[in-house]
Amino acid sequence: MTINVREDIKLSNAQIAWRAAQDIVDGAYVNLGIGFPEMVARYQPPGREAIFHTENGILNFGEAPQPGEEDWDLINAGKKAVTLKPGAAFFHHADSFAMVRGGHLDVAILGALQVAQSGDLANWRVGSKGVPAVGGAMDLVHGARQVFVITEHVTKNGEPKLVEKCTFPLTGVACVTRVYTSHAVIDIVDGQFVLREKLAALSLAELQAMTGAPLHLGEAVTDLVVPEL
Repeated sequence: MTINVREDIKLSNAQIAWRAAQDIVDGAYVNLGIGFPEMVARYQPPGREAIFHTENGILNFGEAPQPGEEDWDLINAGKKAVTLKPGAAFFHHADSFAMVRGGHLDVAILGALQVAQSGDLANWRVGSKGVPAVGGAMDLVHGARQVFVITEHVTKNGEPKLVEKCTFPLTGVACVTRVYTSHAVIDIVDGQFVLREKLAALSLAELQAMTGAPLHLGEAVTDLVVPEL
């Protein structure tokens, strides 16, 4: 199913990352997935601190350094340069995964190829194409207390990324808590997509047409409001 999406009514990746950052509570231990989710580190609200974790063994890293200021001894699990916050710690890869598997992370923020209404997540391989590279995601989705997904609402080809059932290989089953898309904020509750926020310029019918499974209305659906970034 291919959908025509109005490109003038959507959030940028930076705005999606900003919106997700607003829901990280003060003092939370958070793992940021490789790529797009790394942007969340830029947008922590003033007066609120998240302690970011990376699977290769750093706790309390900050946003990416400015170009030319990278220290390539300081990288995250995706081999991207990071900065350090006061009190940052380094530890063995095995200890890092013990934190994940031991339930010591409050939130994991990941990208997605597909999210099913049941909370199933597919984010590591498109069918049989490409080189398998799941990394630590299978541990993260079941070790973290909450799993947030940040993603475009539809693919580049206009196909829904929020679906009744994933058709790509799964990363985890019934693991996603909340989805932040280019058009809406959606919770997963009792096997259903529950709409919490949507862009005011987009009608409910238009949003439903972009979504591959029924949208259920939360008690109060509010406008999705973000700053210009």
